[in-house]
Amino acid sequence: MPKSERHLPQVVRRSARWWPLLLVLLALADLKTDILLLLDHFTLTSLLFAVRHHVLAVAVLMGSPSLWRRYA
Repeated sequence: MPKSERHLPQVVRRSARWWPLLLVLLALADLKTDILLLLDHFTLTSLLFAVRHHVLAVAVLMGSPSLWRRYA
């Protein structure tokens, strides 16, 4: 555990465990329509559209393993 985290109260560390889950759920909610369209009819164009117009949501989903390691 990094030195800066040793002095944090237990309550703060425990509440930070919900951040990755919240971010992933919000990213999936943002991508809900595009995911349904991709499942219905997958094309490279629809995939690129989803990635291009939802950059933050895609970045959160791609970075979620790192978030889980950091906060869980």
